[in-house]
Amino acid sequence: MKIIGGFGTRLRPLTLSWPKPLVEFCNKAMILHQIEALVKAGVKDIVLAVNYRPEVMVSVLKKTEEEFGINIHFSVETEPLGTAGPLALAREILGKDDSPFFVLNSDVTCVYPFEAFRDFHIAHGCEGSIMVTKVAEPSAYGVVVTKPGSTVIDRFVEKPVEFVGNRINAGIYIFNPSVLDRIQLQPTSIEKEVFPAIAADQQLHSFDLPGFWMDVGQPKDYLSGTCLYLSHLTATHSPLLTDPKQNKWVYGGNVLVDPSAEIDPTAVIGPNVVIGPDAKIGPGVRLQRCVILSNATVRDHAWIANSIVGWNSNVGRWTRVENITVLGDDVTIKDELYVNGASVLPHKSISTSITEPRIVMFLERGFYAMQHDRVILLY
Repeated sequence: MKIIGGFGTRLRPLTLSWPKPLVEFCNKAMILHQIEALVKAGVKDIVLAVNYRPEVMVSVLKKTEEEFGINIHFSVETEPLGTAGPLALAREILGKDDSPFFVLNSDVTCVYPFEAFRDFHIAHGCEGSIMVTKVAEPSAYGVVVTKPGSTVIDRFVEKPVEFVGNRINAGIYIFNPSVLDRIQLQPTSIEKEVFPAIAADQQLHSFDLPGFWMDVGQPKDYLSGTCLYLSHLTATHSPLLTDPKQNKWVYGGNVLVDPSAEIDPTAVIGPNVVIGPDAKIGPGVRLQRCVILSNATVRDHAWIANSIVGWNSNVGRWTRVENITVLGDDVTIKDELYVNGASVLPHKSISTSITEPRIVMFLERGFYAMQHDRVILLY
């Protein structure tokens, strides 16, 4: 099995501190959601294609190897190889026998039905299978078109103007090792170069993904994916969710709080909120549709919605944060401010309200507030 991850630029500023697969999603590193599901399906060997801070990945995931009794191999790229090139780099491991292998994008969240997907692939006996998911607006994606009355993929249509179907690539695949003969050790796109070639040989099938799906690789989708995941936990009556009957500060449900977090009983939290380990939520705080990462502090009567508060960050009293604001690691927002759609780099302090969406990064004497093609220097 192989998991592919890039530089994580879309999820900055969080990925300036941690590689994207290690960023927590619903209080667990993204990659651990996938590894746990793969282990349940019987996977023993995992290859991670990494090109950004591999030493951090090795250090953290060494414990995961021991915990699950698996082997994690690191395939380190000296140059970006696209979405297919990393398979060629890991040829010796992936092609060691005739067993099919999974390939996953690291920023996809879903129910991960790996056992059913594997059984489907083995049953049809062809070279590859793609997991697909239905979307309401297919014109924004590449659509997977199958032959009538069949799961055999006929073609791919990128951002169709006219309706040709509503199934899109979900970023999870399974291949026979023979696919490696199609891939050279060079930058290669699996979607644009490899898939069309396999489909032309009628060797590629589609598998409908049940349940929710989201690519959580950018902040707005990370928050949407969080809502979908929490709703899934609610629908399955998961004990992971915070019980509103025992915690009166839960409002509207879909609230996931680490047991080590400290919540003032006068706070109002929910719906769709995740609070990480050792976070502190003060009196009168209002949280909805947001994520508070570990060791963050939200002080008295702050109001946060549709935003991500990074590790070790501090949101001041009576401060309002909204509209896909993302605070990196160790960011401080002073009291009584308004922060609207800001992306704040790690280790910074905000002492002036930010009323329009922008990226905030500091200089020695001040900070840049970058908005689209304008740069405003503030002192």
